[in-house]
Amino acid sequence: MGDKFSLFFFLSPLLLIFSSKALHCSAAADTISAGQSLTANQTIVSKGGDFELGFFTPGKSLKHYLGIWYKKAYAQNRTVIWVANRDQPIIDLSSSELKLLENGNLVILNESKVLIWSTNSTSTASKSLELILGDDGNLVLRDRLNPSVIIWQSFDHLTDTWIPGAKLKYDKSSKRAVKLISWKNSEDPSPGLFSLELTSDSEFVIIWNRSRQYWTSGVWDGQGFSLVPEMRPRFLFNFSFQSNENESYFTYDTYNKSLLSRFVIDLSGQIKQLSWLEQTKMWNLIWSKPLKQCEVYAYCGPFGRCNNAQDSSCQCLQGFKELSLEDWNLGDPSDGCARKTPLQCGNRDSFVQMLNTKLPVNSVPFAADSAANCKSTCLNNWSCNAYAYGSTGCSLWFDALLNMQQLDNGGDELYIRFAPSEVSSSKKKQFIGL
Repeated sequence: MGDKFSLFFFLSPLLLIFSSKALHCSAAADTISAGQSLTANQTIVSKGGDFELGFFTPGKSLKHYLGIWYKKAYAQNRTVIWVANRDQPIIDLSSSELKLLENGNLVILNESKVLIWSTNSTSTASKSLELILGDDGNLVLRDRLNPSVIIWQSFDHLTDTWIPGAKLKYDKSSKRAVKLISWKNSEDPSPGLFSLELTSDSEFVIIWNRSRQYWTSGVWDGQGFSLVPEMRPRFLFNFSFQSNENESYFTYDTYNKSLLSRFVIDLSGQIKQLSWLEQTKMWNLIWSKPLKQCEVYAYCGPFGRCNNAQDSSCQCLQGFKELSLEDWNLGDPSDGCARKTPLQCGNRDSFVQMLNTKLPVNSVPFAADSAANCKSTCLNNWSCNAYAYGSTGCSLWFDALLNMQQLDNGGDELYIRFAPSEVSSSKKKQFIGL
């Protein structure tokens, strides 16, 4: 008996130490309190069980991110709706952590305890701070004793996804919009080329590379947008618009509260409205804009050709190869294609005809009275990549060919410049009609 008591008194302090550490690093199901951390495989789950917060690794990537994903809607991969450190990944997750500091700042520390992401928030309520993941998918930092006062929330910092209850808004004082920005590719959530934002005129627009608008929703008429009839009130979604002296914003809800829905700016450069089908364990596409993939500006990148009639919309022109095949395979062809054989930069180069083509953008007009004159002008300028001659006269392209489309019929004839070795008699036949 004495040996048993001795063993008990010896182990008791160790058990107490172990218990206190476990208590310190654990949290309520949906909450992290001030001073607590979330590490490695730990997660918190919203009260209703729809959303989960934790560290994740997209696809086969070796990089780690803090994100929110659907807990129930899980097919082959997590469906992530929000990413904190999207352009500051973690390499070694084993000793990294999400920590709610007692000064009100929520931070991610990497394996070297170096800060890589922060909410940049502060609060005097050090003892009653809490981070809670709501049933609406919103991650909220607040004072537990005064929960109506929000210190920080993920709904104000959307990534590529808009879910019911969140706002897509335009701030009138700062003249800035909350944007949805696509992922770089399926394994990299860093900001990609495509963004959706609300303008001061209350129209949604999609922008390529933060600079060029290629789609607009049209104006809001009180029930929907003029160019998006799919967003009008129907049995699934209820979109609403509000405007005051500080901001204008859109939000939406589902008539069926059990329906899981998301609105995303996709890798494809399209916006998509999807709903979860529990029977098939898949996301069902409700609608997308632009309707056709090739309407997305420069989707296939330089010297890439878009074709709506093919399963794989993008292809490199004959004589070109993917600049980054790995990115193409991950759904990001934006780097486009590069020549297999450099040009000779002289009049030994040849031209090959492409039929039924929507001509690339950024052409330079030239006053030529014939197709032969147009051709020789391009040939004699070593930086000229292509020419076209038609009803509008002579057009030359000195930069990379961008936004080119292959049409089933109609369109124009485009003549692309190639090195002599790329235009053998056998290869010429491959180019005609591409």
